[in-house]
Amino acid sequence: MAKPGLTAMVVAAVALVVAAVALVVAMVAKHAHAEADDPEKVDAWFNGLSHADRKTTRLHFYFHDTLSGKNPTAVRIAEAKSPTGFGVVNMIDDPLTKGPEPESPLVGRAQGFYGSVGLESMALHMSMNLVFTTPEYHGSTLSILGRNPALETYREMPIVGGTGVFRLASGVVTAKTYFLNLTTGDAVVEYKVIALHY
Repeated sequence: MAKPGLTAMVVAAVALVVAAVALVVAMVAKHAHAEADDPEKVDAWFNGLSHADRKTTRLHFYFHDTLSGKNPTAVRIAEAKSPTGFGVVNMIDDPLTKGPEPESPLVGRAQGFYGSVGLESMALHMSMNLVFTTPEYHGSTLSILGRNPALETYREMPIVGGTGVFRLASGVVTAKTYFLNLTTGDAVVEYKVIALHY
């Protein structure tokens, strides 16, 4: 049987540990889910950066670019006549899914545009935001801006920024074509992301 004084000390020690864990969780949550809608909260978040550690997040998903059918997710907004498609521009709102199948769970959307920029070879300029919808990253974005030599096996594009969980992000996205219909232009592309953020 425990002594009454010893029991009180154990209870106090457990309460102290629980309070310390709650404080650490609150501090981490503050940095993990920064609010973008309130300028004062954004300013407070920036002021806390000197104490924040940079994180690395790795993501893997599939980009579904559909130009054909009744519900395209990519629409041509500029046309051009060139063997490489130079000058063609498409606006996109493409689904990002966990697996390559269209019915795979949605993790977000790629919103922006891409245009053909190569006079002598097939190359795209990509300008898009990856907008995440999963609970962990809901509403957060990564901004991609770079050259995509679409016929090469692996393509690397820079992450130039982000919002929400990915505020101040940098890093790279690698793309590899999983499926391409040469008649319609529809494609499924595997994306692997390495993002550095606070």
